[in-house]
Amino acid sequence: MPLQTLKSVSDLVSAGLVSTTRADVLKDVVARYAVAVPAPFQALIDVEDPTDPLARQFVPSAEELSIQPDEHADPIGDTAHTPVKGVVHRYRDRALLKIVNVCPVYCRFCFRREMVGPGQPNILNDAELCDAVAYLRSQPGITEIILTGGDPLVLSPRRVRQLTEVLSEIPHVQRLRWHTRMPVAQPDRITTELVAALTPTEKQVRAAVHINHARELSSRARSACRRLATAGINLLSQSVLLRGVNDTPDALAVLAAAFQTADIAPYYLHHLDLAPGTGHFRVPIRDGHALLAAVQQRHPDLALPTYILDIPGGAGKVPITAAHVRFIGRDPLGDLYRVRDPLNHVHIYRDPARR
Repeated sequence: MPLQTLKSVSDLVSAGLVSTTRADVLKDVVARYAVAVPAPFQALIDVEDPTDPLARQFVPSAEELSIQPDEHADPIGDTAHTPVKGVVHRYRDRALLKIVNVCPVYCRFCFRREMVGPGQPNILNDAELCDAVAYLRSQPGITEIILTGGDPLVLSPRRVRQLTEVLSEIPHVQRLRWHTRMPVAQPDRITTELVAALTPTEKQVRAAVHINHARELSSRARSACRRLATAGINLLSQSVLLRGVNDTPDALAVLAAAFQTADIAPYYLHHLDLAPGTGHFRVPIRDGHALLAAVQQRHPDLALPTYILDIPGGAGKVPITAAHVRFIGRDPLGDLYRVRDPLNHVHIYRDPARR
């Protein structure tokens, strides 16, 4: 029998991913945060390994019920930069269009975990989408629209084509960028029809593919990425630095090499956002610096993504370099940094102490 997407605690127990002794406590986690582990990821998880890096990303944990100081339901300030429903306009030259609130897989560290999944409106309705497009059309400084959510590639090829065509009619927009996990989570969804729906446009089309561990790039996932790249879609990497997943020099080096062989350009390695119940994934900034330095020393010719911090509250992304993020001391709850945002404003960021 083909594997089905796991969506409940009982599903996870039946698949051998959760023990019966853990089932009761996980019901509270699943009641708060959505769960979906699609078949392609199930097939890659080693159920005999209690530290499996894929299981850690997708199988719920009781640790998610532990909310730490500084964690916030909207950690990067989407709401403060939402002029109309579905649009986040944080930077002058680009805006997010959050078209859906569902995903093929729900990551346990997601920064939008309070905003996606069952119980949330699944998709912008026609009137909301019209308002969103009207806003994007009214802002001539926007040159790039980033389609996100949720995962926008859960939409049918017909809806994807409609979106592509509508957004392509905005004259000042030069690029469409789709943020997705679909090529690795459900690679068979990247069909010829879907690829064709992404590309009926003279605009540049990009796909930022979220991958945190090299094993996610299965042969089927690589084929899906190849279909996108062959159609002229530029592939970019998006990863999050996660404890127990990719927080070793070897794991990061193998991941970077996998991107290279899959024709995915290195783009962002995110410092974990301060979303509720995600502290067990957190790697301190000082450790992240040391990890990347070790990879660069061992593999000087390997292209690495930019290590970035999304400043809490909506001030934007900055590279974690001395020019933008400077250590200034410690308090009982973590390391303190002076952070200079893209508009040259200064913020104090507390990097929580490892639990």
